[in-house]
Amino acid sequence: MTPFTFDTAMTHDVPAPGWSTEMVDVFAADGPLATAIPGFAVRVEQLAMAARVEWALATRSHLVVEAGTGTGKTFAYLVPALMSGRRVIVSTGTRALQDQLFHRDLPAVSAAIGRPARVALLKGRANYLCLHRLALAEQQAYARGLRRDLARAIGRVREWAQVTRIGDVAELERLSEQDPVWPWVTSTRDNCLGVECPEYGRCHVAAARREAQAADIVIVNHHLLMADLVLKEEGFADLLPGADAVIIDEAHQLPDVATQFLGLSVSARQLATLGRDLASELIATTLANDGTAVMGQTLERLVADAVDALGQGQERRVFASWPTTFVDLLGECSALLARFDRELETPARDWAGLATIRRRASDLAERLDLLLAPDDDPRIAAGVRWVQSSARSFSVHFVPVDVASEFATLIAARPSAWICTSATLAVGDDFAHFTRRLGLEAAATARFDSPFDYASQALLYLPARIDAPASPHQTSQTIEALLPVLAASGGRAFLLFTSHRALREAARILESRWGDEPPYPLLIQGSAPRDVLINRFRSAGNAVLLGTGSFWEGIDVKGDALTIVAIDKLPFAVPDDPVLKARLDAIIRRGGNAFFEEQIPQAVIALKQGIGRLIRDSDDFGVVVLCDSRLRTRPYGRIFLDSLPAMPVTSDLARVEAFLEARTSRSATGASRGDGRRAAARVDGT
Repeated sequence: MTPFTFDTAMTHDVPAPGWSTEMVDVFAADGPLATAIPGFAVRVEQLAMAARVEWALATRSHLVVEAGTGTGKTFAYLVPALMSGRRVIVSTGTRALQDQLFHRDLPAVSAAIGRPARVALLKGRANYLCLHRLALAEQQAYARGLRRDLARAIGRVREWAQVTRIGDVAELERLSEQDPVWPWVTSTRDNCLGVECPEYGRCHVAAARREAQAADIVIVNHHLLMADLVLKEEGFADLLPGADAVIIDEAHQLPDVATQFLGLSVSARQLATLGRDLASELIATTLANDGTAVMGQTLERLVADAVDALGQGQERRVFASWPTTFVDLLGECSALLARFDRELETPARDWAGLATIRRRASDLAERLDLLLAPDDDPRIAAGVRWVQSSARSFSVHFVPVDVASEFATLIAARPSAWICTSATLAVGDDFAHFTRRLGLEAAATARFDSPFDYASQALLYLPARIDAPASPHQTSQTIEALLPVLAASGGRAFLLFTSHRALREAARILESRWGDEPPYPLLIQGSAPRDVLINRFRSAGNAVLLGTGSFWEGIDVKGDALTIVAIDKLPFAVPDDPVLKARLDAIIRRGGNAFFEEQIPQAVIALKQGIGRLIRDSDDFGVVVLCDSRLRTRPYGRIFLDSLPAMPVTSDLARVEAFLEARTSRSATGASRGDGRRAAARVDGT
């Protein structure tokens, strides 16, 4: 082992590991990564992180790492994972990153360093065709006369089913991911028959799980990871007991996913689907004329009445404010589900499908009973209940306020290395907010700043004369402040908002100001799917995109197409969110400061995510525009500013215009000289 001295400003709490000579050689300027991968650059932060991961893998330790944009964190954990020879599960926040790891990053790294590995990509059940559910859907289409478009889509699925090998629904590009056919032809944990299924021998989910069991590296997402930790899906072997390490990328998303899985919920869709599935199974089992058929129709009617009882508003309401009629209808649903259990007892002995319906009904009844329990019931004392409603659906939820102890117990039961990484986990150098929420206070931590030169590549602009966020004029003043910036940048901007109301107002102002022939393509969230808007943004080269929460992270636009990221307000979570409110109340009850312990850290991490959209490459440049006056007027504004990458700060518009003019000219000069660095295919693991 070769000793190495770490910069203590970048990392703390981890015993200083040495670097293996082999690791140094892999990341060297003349090493295999640099030789095999176009655009690879040596980054000391990347090698330092790889050493930390190597240490955690060797010692089966818990490690939390923040790696700024451009560190190359993906390669920093993939290289030591491959070199360790251990069985590793990699969990990501999105299916897009799953696909990137499986199809691009892992093959590239494995080939470059000469460490072949069996790699499996495992998605949730809803991503795989279920042949049994397809057969039931076809029977429904014949017996009940489904809508023409749905019947036509089922026919397309049947054609594809004849040729697909893995059954991943993403293969069938003719049908979008939102097509209503998919719930009919994919399974859920509730309706899967497991080994009792007549199609189990050809089951795509079972095949994917078998492949994962035999793999050296398995790529999952956070929802699937939590399902394996918590639910122990019936009929399938667990993934985690055989893993030596779990690496969690985009780990800032994990606390909310864990909260979801450590609670429970019942949705209108689950209840209505159970009624439809009963009808399908009765047709398949030739019991369609049995009196039990009426139960499914009754359940669907009760669900429709419950939707009506909530009204048309899209909102969250805590248990105390649920309409009495809605509560009564849920109680009727629970009683009917208990009848399912009784009526299906005899036929379920002979029909696996009906046995599954009976089990699902019993499980949903138990959940509803808990969700409707009186306030003094000890089972719900440590959590919060709420209903989320929309025009045509609802879901009722119970989640524990604090999942730290339960999550810590789950991972302590598995003697594996647990490595959490993201570009946004710390507030300054403090990881307490993240580690406290997951019970990882004892984990080693390390933080690595971005290797990008923010001091010369970026500028932070704080416009003056914008009212406080509560002002009714704040959004219009924000747009007025941004118009000269957009003129200087030639568009090429993300305008990110903390509410849909502000986004709609900003869109109206810009559409009114620019008219039918805007100077730049104007792309507004909701006018098309997110991926479509991002592709249009990249293609246009000078577009202005308006978005809210889903556009704050997980988007990578390198190059001159994006030179402005503007944010209207500090992204504090909505204070009337029932889960957040319960968490804040719990902090106050124990004598803590809820604002500084929960709300500020959460907002800092969200702000860092939004700002992280701007500089994605060593050649990128641009201006971050923060339009929240609290950064200057409130003492806590300094916490936000100190948590951002070190870049010059100004309130002088002339300086912004000069910066953009100088950098745009420099970029244009580089392009005219045939600078092909941007066009080079990059696999950099950022």
